[in-house]
Amino acid sequence: MHKVRFWLILAVFAAVAGCEVPDSRPALWVRIPEGVPIEAVAETLAAHEVVKSAGEFERFARMGRKHLGIQPGLYPLRRGMPVGEVLVTLRRGTPEVRAVRIRERATLAEVALHLERAMGVPAESTIAAASDPQLRERAGAAPETVEGYLFPTLYRLRTAADAHEIVRQMVDTFDVRWRPEWSARLQDLGLTRHELVTLASIIEGEMPLPAEAPFVSSVYHNRLERGMRLQADPTVIYALGERRRLFYDDLEIESEYNTYLIDGLPPGPINQPSTASIIAALYPAPSDYLYFVARSDGRHLFSRSYREHLATIRQIRRPRSTGTSAPD
Repeated sequence: MHKVRFWLILAVFAAVAGCEVPDSRPALWVRIPEGVPIEAVAETLAAHEVVKSAGEFERFARMGRKHLGIQPGLYPLRRGMPVGEVLVTLRRGTPEVRAVRIRERATLAEVALHLERAMGVPAESTIAAASDPQLRERAGAAPETVEGYLFPTLYRLRTAADAHEIVRQMVDTFDVRWRPEWSARLQDLGLTRHELVTLASIIEGEMPLPAEAPFVSSVYHNRLERGMRLQADPTVIYALGERRRLFYDDLEIESEYNTYLIDGLPPGPINQPSTASIIAALYPAPSDYLYFVARSDGRHLFSRSYREHLATIRQIRRPRSTGTSAPD
């Protein structure tokens, strides 16, 4: 039994993902290493609820020594599959897969270009798949695309996968990674999940240091509660459609995503937020901050009033002394 657990813990893992299966539920990618004993395979499948009983699967697999035909590889499996279907899948072998990492803060357009380079999937196909009405409904997304719901993580994608399969896999992963307690927290905040994801994407766009993310969140929560405009630069960058330095004229761009001109949140997320940004949006730090400004070293300085904010900006922009005296 200790040998089985050794294989189970050290040699077998499962990652949440979606795949091309009739069942609409998300699947599990389960790796079967070479030489793993049938007991460990059965234990793993049962632990992840792919089969109901490890013993039942093991007995079925040993009939006619069919377990000897199980091939190592990475398999997409569903919870509650019939043992016969699981065994056929493991004996058939795994499709070729490719590891592709989707980064936090990437926009849908950037994800599409990345998939085109990494997988050969045309970028316009990914954009079209992200606009699929059924996927948008499953994500609870805005009317246009599933922007914000392409969960940023490392994926193992079938090399033959089309854009719709890949996008569905990412949306399924987001849905599975969403924690039940977060939904309860939404009621306390008076926000929908879509509004929360939108806010998290704005926090992500500010690129705060981990310790500062709850305070950036508190600024936006405080502004929303007071009816102040968010005035978030990342939303303007998203409206412009390119990452570059902003100028004052850019703040006047007419767009429903320009939070310098609109009240409240934009209609949807502006990137794929990380789990850390989602948590920060759900649990802002207790503060009365209303402003912040980024320093050149990436840190942010927070202010409670506009006067304090202007003083902070002047302090940051004040030229350093060019004297030759040694620092204190």
